[in-house]
Amino acid sequence: MSTTADTPLLRISDLRVAFDTQKSSREVLHGVNLELYAGETLAIVGESGSGKSTTASAIINLLPGTGHVTSGSITLDGQELTGLTPGQMEKIRGREIGYVPQDPMSNLNPVWSIGFQVKEAIRANGLATGRKEIEARAVEVLQQAGLADAAKRLHQYPHQFSGGMRQRALIGIGLAADPKLLIADEPTSALDVTVQRVILDHLASLTREKGTAVLLITHDLGLAAERAEKIIVMQNGEIVEAGPSREILENPLHPYTKKLVAAAPSIASQRIQAVAEKRGIETSDDIAGIPPAVSVRELTKDYKIRQGSFRSVPFRAVDAVSFDIPKGKTLALVGESGSGKSTVAKMVLKLEAPTSGSIHIDGNDVSALSNRETLALRRRMQPVFQDPYGSMDPLRNIGNTISEPLDIHKVGDAGSRHDRVLELLDQVSLPRELATRYPNELSGGQRQRVAIARALALKPDIVVLDEAVSALDVLVQDQILQLLAELQNELDLTYLFITHDLAVVRVAADLVCVMEKGKLVEQGTVDEIFANPKEEYTERLLQAIPGVSIPLGGGSAA
Repeated sequence: MSTTADTPLLRISDLRVAFDTQKSSREVLHGVNLELYAGETLAIVGESGSGKSTTASAIINLLPGTGHVTSGSITLDGQELTGLTPGQMEKIRGREIGYVPQDPMSNLNPVWSIGFQVKEAIRANGLATGRKEIEARAVEVLQQAGLADAAKRLHQYPHQFSGGMRQRALIGIGLAADPKLLIADEPTSALDVTVQRVILDHLASLTREKGTAVLLITHDLGLAAERAEKIIVMQNGEIVEAGPSREILENPLHPYTKKLVAAAPSIASQRIQAVAEKRGIETSDDIAGIPPAVSVRELTKDYKIRQGSFRSVPFRAVDAVSFDIPKGKTLALVGESGSGKSTVAKMVLKLEAPTSGSIHIDGNDVSALSNRETLALRRRMQPVFQDPYGSMDPLRNIGNTISEPLDIHKVGDAGSRHDRVLELLDQVSLPRELATRYPNELSGGQRQRVAIARALALKPDIVVLDEAVSALDVLVQDQILQLLAELQNELDLTYLFITHDLAVVRVAADLVCVMEKGKLVEQGTVDEIFANPKEEYTERLLQAIPGVSIPLGGGSAA
């Protein structure tokens, strides 16, 4: 059966999903209804745990664990999906329904090259035959997803890609078969704004040229308003508001929607400006008088990239980067994926050695530290990495994960550590009962909050935050940014903030350094960079922020 202009491609009616426990069954979706037409983009927004990803997983019959559809209907192009066998569903996934998952590191096999995994998807969906044809199609898939040097990148492994590059590989796989429906679960959360625009422009091209429908799962309301014709707002497994995007964001009716709009940095341009005015306009000279907690000079990092079995070529990831972070201030390091931001962070944390240059923490050259002094430095300087799931032991529960730094540094006894864990869960807005749960039982946003709690466990002086809020929904993101600001004021903390989200930078940072292809191309205070960017590259980054021109609407949160 083929859909017509009057018939939805995807129709969900009274969908209910439950997860079974040893003693009972817990319903997590309570009668979800939606319709999505060919060529249309529909965004589902809501905080972590609201049911967005569960709805998407139910459509393709990939609910985790004991999750199952208890009642309701899901039809694609008139075909009922809820009663299909696993074999029948496998023929639909990939070919008719493409899927881009949220967490790139846990969805790519670390022991297989990127090219092998892309080629496997091409073979499985019958998109090409023969080695050369499959290779050519794999290169094309990665190019369409916005990955530069696609032919060379085929031979690399997931750990050799940045978070954004891994996400682009997954996007390429999801689009490979030109599906009727693409389910994109936070498809650009790990991407810088310019690459985000490239990817989303490509999705828009699909809907326009091929009639592909897109179900966009996102916590970014600015992105939803810019890219989707309609928005559905979910809370606690229910749809609380639905309608045209602009109407929802300019005039939200439900109290929960009002909270989401008020907390979203990508659309709250008036609130961002108010924060800047309240903070007062600082110049680089004003901040320079403060002694630096972190001083980086001529930092350079070279790698060798394998090409074929026996040949490698040099690659300069960071090229003579210099900056200072004054004590008690926040410096944001921004730039496109692959610009070298995260590599700088790893060298500052002494997780990778520089090829040349120096890093001084409170005046001490970190390259000259002994093992004991390095351990002491790690207590004072803690990281929050981009991929929370990849940095957690799946066999350790959340309580033990958060207390791990306390155990390593022998801080307090078992009782005081337990109390500290509960205090940290409160600080990052997680229920205390999660202490006995495991990472695979948490949502992406919840795992990111656990990572932040663990970083704060030792009450460090310096925190390196590598995309620390990119996986969080807007309400929790707002809470975490406020928490980080409060801790900074209270404890005089210094932050190195690695991010691709310039709307967050506008709210959270004092200083900005802009990186392009390993080089530092511009730096200054937030107000200087945003008001008067000197480089065309910086201007392009600012113009790519989604949703900044959308009126805030809705007043304050109810």
